[in-house]
Amino acid sequence: MTYQQEISLHTRGHGQMDDLTARLGEIVSASSIRQGIANLAVIGSTAAIVGIEFEPGLQRDLPEALDRLLPASRQYHHEQAWHDGNGHSHLQASWLGQSLTVPVREGAPALGVWQQIAHLECDVRARKRRILVTVMGD
Repeated sequence: MTYQQEISLHTRGHGQMDDLTARLGEIVSASSIRQGIANLAVIGSTAAIVGIEFEPGLQRDLPEALDRLLPASRQYHHEQAWHDGNGHSHLQASWLGQSLTVPVREGAPALGVWQQIAHLECDVRARKRRILVTVMGD
């Protein structure tokens, strides 16, 4: 069996993180799937889905670490084509990934106590985001 539902977010821009864990649990529950997998995929190339402990320190640490690895201040070939100032945004999102798969056990996401699922906005401007959640199993 397969079940799909969408999560909508409005972000303020670069570095904003949103906890999707509770919403994922609601979607898995609504699916009536007891054993299987849930996949979350953000529709867009400048945002990421991550597994992380969703606490204030890491909410700052992750975007800051990405900015050190792939800073906005570098010259990116993307800027030569589009001049939109978000070449680093595409690279940061690609580095982390735009989707994540979570096991489903006994009708709930199988996550550790300190493990949450989050959306990270990598783009330089506010965005309306859609995250497609697909739950598959029995």
